[in-house]
Amino acid sequence: MFKRAAAALAAGAMAVVLSACSGGGAANDGAAGGGSDKITIGFSQVGAESGWRTANTKSVQDAAKKAGVTLKFSDAQQKQENQIKAIRSFIQQKVDIIAFSPVVESGWDTVLKEAKAAKIPVILTDRAVDSQDESLYVSFLGSDFVEEGKRAADWLVKEYQGKSDPVNIVQLEGTTGSAPANDRKSGFADVIKGDPKFKVLASQTGDFTRAKGKEVMQAFLKSQPKIDVLYAHNDDMALGAIQAIEEAGKQPGKDIKIISIDGVKDAFTAMSQGKINVVVECNPLLGDQLMELAKKVKKGESVERRIKTEEGVFTQDQAAAALPSRQY
Repeated sequence: MFKRAAAALAAGAMAVVLSACSGGGAANDGAAGGGSDKITIGFSQVGAESGWRTANTKSVQDAAKKAGVTLKFSDAQQKQENQIKAIRSFIQQKVDIIAFSPVVESGWDTVLKEAKAAKIPVILTDRAVDSQDESLYVSFLGSDFVEEGKRAADWLVKEYQGKSDPVNIVQLEGTTGSAPANDRKSGFADVIKGDPKFKVLASQTGDFTRAKGKEVMQAFLKSQPKIDVLYAHNDDMALGAIQAIEEAGKQPGKDIKIISIDGVKDAFTAMSQGKINVVVECNPLLGDQLMELAKKVKKGESVERRIKTEEGVFTQDQAAAALPSRQY
């Protein structure tokens, strides 16, 4: 069964280093190619909820133009019903390939069966779906979110190694039901569960947005008398939380240590200022690899079922040096 990114057994089979990672009606956003390589891709994006997502969209659009691919793009505005409508529109338009980053994990079998019946291959990008039918998509290109959660917790365990006092943690979760929210939470929990000093006092969704991250953090600060660590499932929520922490008269990165995931420029700036302690990278720049993968699928070539991205972990002492080279 191939249910999630973390469940894939073929994760390491791809030897190349990938630069990847986290509505309205479809619009033609690319340029038509020529010759036998001409291909049309219908791409449904989650939305524009974060800096990471904006960079991801730009990467796909730019890569399509560079590759001579016609891209029909649709923004789901973080609503599954919009994404399902977009996929059905792509089916009606008889695109060559459908690619999408699922808003949530479940509830896709019906529309994906419609794509299969129309003989249109589907590629999952960034996020997986929870389906028992592996035939509904040809490949999943994206990060291992469980591993990202584990890396975040590994830093925490090392940071408090040799200390016995309780470590009070609050968690800003991503969009409820989404693969990164589910997996980053479970990966983190798996690592810290063996040490009773780590206590998650509160955990609530911040919808991957800066505004919601600030709002929920404000509530945490009011309800929890002592918070030692904030674990945010993405940088935008962490950056919103920093505003709430500072407005409460506390120092982010010192009074409350902050762990985040993504690696956008604003987060690296905050790290260089000592406001975020560590960022686990989730690279959104998967456009070129998606175009290459789509062309192989169109030609009927064999492709890996699971293509996992390679990413790093960055701490404060690395932030200033890495900041100038960040592309998003």
